[in-house]
Amino acid sequence: MYSLSQIATIVSGTFSGTETNAIKYLSVDSRKISFHKQTLFFAIVTGHRDGHVFIKELYEQGVRSFVVSRNIANDDFIEAGFITVADTLLALQQLAAYHRSLFNIPVIGITGSNGKTIVKEWLNQLLAADYNIVRSPKSYNSQIGVPLSVWQMNEANTLAIFEAGISKPGEMEALQKIIQPTLGLLTNIGVAHDEGFENQQEKINEKLQLFNDGNIPVIYCADQEIVADASVNFPFIKYEWGHQENIWMRITNIQFLGNGTDVATFFANQNFTFHLPFTDVASIENCIHCIAVCRYLKLPDVIINERIQQLHPIEMRLEWKKAINNSYLLNDSYSNDVSSLIIALDYLQQQQQGARQTVILSDILQSGIADSMLYFQVAELLVQRKVERMIGIGTAITKHKQAFISQNIITEVFNTTDDFIKHFDSLQFRDESILLKGARAFSFEKIAALLEQQDHQTILEINLTALTNNLKKYRSLLQPSTKMMVMVKAFGYGSGGAEVAKVLQFNKVDYLAVAYADEGVALRQAGIHLPIMVMNAEPSTFDALYEHNLEPEIYSFNILQRFLKYCQVQGITSFPIHIKLDTGMHRLGFEITEVEVLCNALTQQNILTIKSTFTHLVASEAADQNDFTQQQAAQFIEACNSLELKLGYCFIRHAANTAAISNHPNLQMDMVRLGIGLYGVDSANNLDLDVVSTLKTTVAQIKNVKAGESVGYNRRGVVTRDSLIATVRIGYADGYRRELGNGNGFMQIKNQPAPVIGNVCMDMTMIDVTGFDNINHGDEVEVFGKNITIQSLAKQCQTIPYEIMTGISQRVKRVYYEE
Repeated sequence: MYSLSQIATIVSGTFSGTETNAIKYLSVDSRKISFHKQTLFFAIVTGHRDGHVFIKELYEQGVRSFVVSRNIANDDFIEAGFITVADTLLALQQLAAYHRSLFNIPVIGITGSNGKTIVKEWLNQLLAADYNIVRSPKSYNSQIGVPLSVWQMNEANTLAIFEAGISKPGEMEALQKIIQPTLGLLTNIGVAHDEGFENQQEKINEKLQLFNDGNIPVIYCADQEIVADASVNFPFIKYEWGHQENIWMRITNIQFLGNGTDVATFFANQNFTFHLPFTDVASIENCIHCIAVCRYLKLPDVIINERIQQLHPIEMRLEWKKAINNSYLLNDSYSNDVSSLIIALDYLQQQQQGARQTVILSDILQSGIADSMLYFQVAELLVQRKVERMIGIGTAITKHKQAFISQNIITEVFNTTDDFIKHFDSLQFRDESILLKGARAFSFEKIAALLEQQDHQTILEINLTALTNNLKKYRSLLQPSTKMMVMVKAFGYGSGGAEVAKVLQFNKVDYLAVAYADEGVALRQAGIHLPIMVMNAEPSTFDALYEHNLEPEIYSFNILQRFLKYCQVQGITSFPIHIKLDTGMHRLGFEITEVEVLCNALTQQNILTIKSTFTHLVASEAADQNDFTQQQAAQFIEACNSLELKLGYCFIRHAANTAAISNHPNLQMDMVRLGIGLYGVDSANNLDLDVVSTLKTTVAQIKNVKAGESVGYNRRGVVTRDSLIATVRIGYADGYRRELGNGNGFMQIKNQPAPVIGNVCMDMTMIDVTGFDNINHGDEVEVFGKNITIQSLAKQCQTIPYEIMTGISQRVKRVYYEE
């Protein structure tokens, strides 16, 4: 641990204020601090976020140590200590680099386009019996993630494995200084982040900068010629593997088997064949990288081969599923260490549903920390995240159950998973959020099967990481002062209102908007405390608006007078409202010609306060309507000026919807309203958005149908050849529209598009899979997602993506996950 004055010297900063507790933890995220007294917060400044604005909030929560890049009035924080530097990100990196320099252990630095995280996790599995390993949590490989990863190093570690990822030239130099690898590994070079470089050669040269300090050994696949050619310009020692003669590790044969793949190698003048439990090309390549590292570390081939059999696909996402008895389940059993536990707890807290939070936790294996200290630390983490119940499975956690009981956590322990299962019915899971976190040896998949709600096998997957990425892409287009309102109406465009709203609240958007009051009430009941605008406030819902602190859109004199009267009767004053002006949409809103009368009505009362005034742009996505869009904006601004002049105070102005954010940056005003773009559909076609929603189903049955026979109702699907027909578990009752029948629509199965044949039924649809290899009952089918886009599906139905997204039935189970 470090003192603040010691850290100030390391980062060449100026120390002021109070010398606080010794620093054990670092943070750049005000939402993810567990141990406030021992945490040093770095106020990172980016183009769209300034960490300094969170200092007051963190101080009130108990944080006392800060690294800042501007002068802070110490009188406001008399118990805090501040280190002032020119660049807080650089200070974070300098501190991590210094910390790394104190350790003389092997450090594996991994870079590449694809496979970094999987190779890191597999190496951890293969080498855990021989080393006490510290590694990057999940995919912490950025300019911020790497220093936070390296900071985890402690005296108990005997091996470190860190990832390094880059997205533009000049970034790797900083990461090299932090990681200081003693062994390098370059994984597959693909197209990821190509957009940040002039060409692949520039990207490869940048990645190889990780190994540019001294003659360190570097393992890579020589079959990638562009990598082999680039390596000539770097001083590292080359440990090549591939199919060529006379290299360090030669692959002599690869044979695909039914249950895996045999990889024959020639190494150190000997032949040896490894059996890999995978058949896909990417996993085979990643496995060979791991074999090469293990051989470099002198692990015997027989041992490597034995351990490879225990490798399993790495689940790179946190899945949030509906569970039994109105509960929700977060299944994160692919890794089992304190770092990944913190990440999972943060996600559990972000998405909390139900009355309480429960964690089911196995023994944490090979932590390098004494069990008494380890489980005391875990108990503190649970208390920080307001976890009320902990169910422990394993002999070690059972032995140290008092660490949890002493923190007033409801604690139940079992020596084995089977023992837990025997008592499952008596544990009474109901109305709670459950985190399942266990080492692979404890077979927590058995517990997941008991907890998951069993629905029919059509699911809508919502990628919350992609949703967050899209939010960041739109934020990057805004001025720092511009606020953002996000639309979560219509059940979050079909994606789930509360779940999406929790992500938005976590990412500190300024406002949410819903269509009806009951949607806002549901968000409040789910723990959403952001301001919420209700776009269709009916008199029957006025009580709900007031009770749940929801802010109505006022669009007519009728609704204005009725809400005024309601507030007057209730004795309400200064209630926030949002005024809608109609500048050309002609749907809802006060006409521009009514603004003077509206001003008079508003100035004659003190019951309502205008929080914002807004208008709706009719065609902001259409370039040929730019003149009309600008005309709308001019009318709106003039009306707002009149309102402010009469009222004597300012309010938020907003006009820009999703398309206008990118098409009309001059119309950002005080706030923008982000809608369908958040969910991955860019009506303006300006941004490369991530796919958020994937609708999947499965094959229920497969039939051979003779030429001339028909498929489905009304004999519409007549086959002209002997055909193989798969019936899948989705129909128009699920939201798969009838217009997609009879060859108009396609679904993706086994990486191939299969046409719909016959009419779409209520609960089932048939697809033609003639000529497809190895189609089986239960095979997964993509209805829309990365392969079949929502936009293409909408085009086939002669409608718009909004209608497709909001039309997915509520009987379709939503599964939420983070990558």
